[in-house]
Amino acid sequence: MRVALIHDWLTGLRGGEKVLEVFCELFPDATLYTLVYVEGSTSPTIESLPIRTAFTQKLPAAGKLYRWYLPLHPWAIESLKLADADLVLSSSHCVAKGIKPPPGALHICYCHTPMRYVWDRFEDYFGSGWKAKHVFGPAAARLRSWDRASSGRVDRFVANSTYVAARIRTYYERDSTVIPPPVDTDFYVPGEDGETQRYYLIVSALVPYKRIDLAIDAFRGREDALWIVGAGPDEGRLKANAPDNVRFLGWVDDEALRSLYQGCLACLLPGVEDFGIVPLEAQACGAPVVAFGEGGALDTVKDQETGVLFSEPSAASLSHAIDKVSSLRLNKHSMRDWALEFSRAKFRHRMQSFIETAIAEAK
Repeated sequence: MRVALIHDWLTGLRGGEKVLEVFCELFPDATLYTLVYVEGSTSPTIESLPIRTAFTQKLPAAGKLYRWYLPLHPWAIESLKLADADLVLSSSHCVAKGIKPPPGALHICYCHTPMRYVWDRFEDYFGSGWKAKHVFGPAAARLRSWDRASSGRVDRFVANSTYVAARIRTYYERDSTVIPPPVDTDFYVPGEDGETQRYYLIVSALVPYKRIDLAIDAFRGREDALWIVGAGPDEGRLKANAPDNVRFLGWVDDEALRSLYQGCLACLLPGVEDFGIVPLEAQACGAPVVAFGEGGALDTVKDQETGVLFSEPSAASLSHAIDKVSSLRLNKHSMRDWALEFSRAKFRHRMQSFIETAIAEAK
């Protein structure tokens, strides 16, 4: 079977690329199409495929400034001419699902989320000032129109969470099948008993919609510590507002992150995520999670079994949930067993079964 894989851009190895990596394993003879490719930025599995790029690859500093070329992305994805393909499998959080498939090809889109920056999180990315309204606003309106119209090029949608499935239904008026993305449960494992220290942990980009400010406010006056892994444009403001028991670690390597998961009292997720891989990495290491009870956390955290969900986006509500999780004495092995339901092997099996069924039904 001739297969074309589509991914928005290849500039790092994050959650979306972990999904793509499994697609590359399922279809090692496929051709991979993308807007921008930075050689060496992903994994040998992904980069072993022939990679075709759009004209955006030749734009100035494309590997770093690709987000600034967002208004060009619909044109760029449509400019990619696919070779004859029986199956088009797109991994999309921006424009990849807008590829024009060859006649007769089956197009399955694994949707990480409809474009957040032009739908419900426009102000999180562009603000609310004059420039947002008069410069970015009109461009976002055109992108929303294209995004909705191009969803008709997809035959089957797969959503990474029930939250994203609802967004697909709202913005594209399409149904989807939920298949959660893979978690590396072979790498993220519990540590030795007795290693837990007196700190809580956040692993996140430091941007406003992640609501790190709620966590910082929740730790004012607490005796325990909050350690924050991550960096981003909000870092200066958050540091200036943080009490002495909040520590910023920047980004750390995978081994250090695993140790932090293994040693924390709980991992905190104060914002709304489309899915959120961090809570499952933490639970795979035997750490409970305290998460805001909206978005992907409803799929990844079992309230009062593997963590605690809090209902109000406030420091007081988060602080109460932190106190509650410490009183539950949750079982490390139960948390790990839950995380294993999201393993890489199970993701691969679910996707393979879905694709085989979709192909059979399309004949």
